[in-house]
Amino acid sequence: MKWLVNATVKQYLCLRMKRIERFMYRPEVAQERWFRQLLYSARHTEFGRRHHFSSIRSMADFARQVPVHDYERLKADIARMMRGERDVLWPGEVNWYSKSSGTTSDKSKFIPVPNTNLVHCHNAGGWDSLALLYHNRPDMEVFRRRNLILPGSFERLPEYPKTRFGDVSSILIYHMPAIGRMFFTPDFETALMPNFEQKIERIADLVSRNDDVVMFGGVPTWLLVLFRLILEKTGKKNMLEVWPRLQAYLHGGVGFEPYRQTFRELIPSDTFVYQEIYNASEGYFGAQYDLKRDDMLLLADHGVFYEFIPLEEWEKDHPRAVLLQDVEIGKDYAVLISANNGLWRYLPGDTVVFTRKHPFCFRISGRTKQFINAFGEEVMVGDTDKALAETCRQMNAVVSEYTAGPVYFANGRSKGGHEWVVEFEKAPVDLARFNQMLDETLQRINSDYEAKRFRGMALECLRLRPVPPGTFHRWMKARGKIGSQTKVPRLANHRQFVEDVLRYAQE
Repeated sequence: MKWLVNATVKQYLCLRMKRIERFMYRPEVAQERWFRQLLYSARHTEFGRRHHFSSIRSMADFARQVPVHDYERLKADIARMMRGERDVLWPGEVNWYSKSSGTTSDKSKFIPVPNTNLVHCHNAGGWDSLALLYHNRPDMEVFRRRNLILPGSFERLPEYPKTRFGDVSSILIYHMPAIGRMFFTPDFETALMPNFEQKIERIADLVSRNDDVVMFGGVPTWLLVLFRLILEKTGKKNMLEVWPRLQAYLHGGVGFEPYRQTFRELIPSDTFVYQEIYNASEGYFGAQYDLKRDDMLLLADHGVFYEFIPLEEWEKDHPRAVLLQDVEIGKDYAVLISANNGLWRYLPGDTVVFTRKHPFCFRISGRTKQFINAFGEEVMVGDTDKALAETCRQMNAVVSEYTAGPVYFANGRSKGGHEWVVEFEKAPVDLARFNQMLDETLQRINSDYEAKRFRGMALECLRLRPVPPGTFHRWMKARGKIGSQTKVPRLANHRQFVEDVLRYAQE
């Protein structure tokens, strides 16, 4: 019977592929339609009246009348919405909110998730990711066997219990369509447990007895914790001995390169596939279209109108943004969205680089607040992830976590540099050589860093600081950053993260 369900869903996904192909090659049409629809839907909201949505006739009018927003500019409106006020940023009352703690602040962000956003953005993006996966791998059995997802949890707002908030993963699990629930593991009560460490322990007990898992999804850091616990409980050598039918991993949220080798060792298969997705608290923005390439297709027909801010405009009070059709290949842009969740010209904080047009495909290059540019080197997370992965391959090493920051001119130093705090799962035999090779690889990847490193005139060779296993986990737990959606901050233009982790290593 299950094979028939899988075959039926496969036909439905083939129909979705035809729709995907339409917006792949004519994304401007879908973007124009969503631009008009979003403005029309919100014209009678407080925000719509405040910014005269009814008078907007063009995208140029929109850019003039609506300023760029970060969370600080919207949080007062969102706080009112969470207490039950209607028609503020989006029509009606919104009762679900995605909680995002971010990686550069201890303050939580609450992103509205109205039903229109849930259905036409998050759920649509999930279906299209599966359509792309089946398109690449027609033998997929997602709707025949079990699929493991490691979500967070949600809770009610005490002063207004109709409002619920939590990790976006928990919201999607709670609202999962019936067809998906048939093939989900673990049970929903376990998946939505609030205590994350207890949840991992219970999931490990449950799923280690189920050998029918075919696909899994979640942030790499916490999946690795789960998998090692399962292997410890079962005595197996790798995850294929636990789940012999494994076919795919849908990953996103952090750069995957530092984790790739570890996953290959845990899942030693040449046919197992990794599909990258871009599903943030603010929306479902992209999915890997060609599994042989390392870029993602921009989902241009999913309730989001996109603009992109060039790097040179990031620090300006009124940055200039370009439309999708005007982006340049190979250039860093901050993503700017207007979406069916009431976020208007909003900066999620991610930066992307487009790799091709028609179809418009991109890579996530970092975060607007996660980079090192203390000396004009403009080093992004994508650069450091790639440099570290290449160095690990060459030196037969495995890194589980890292963070890096600048070393400023001080105490008689005439040159700056970078300091990396690294937790090895498998340390290199020659740490000094690893350090040197990492620096050389980063120079090869980033020409600005290479220019600053030329003959050591401006920047010294980066300095590697290894820490004991478990250091990053203890640090994140102490910061209250434990959960399926939390991520280690990779880069910062300050030294706070580097110094904090080193302090925990000494303790």
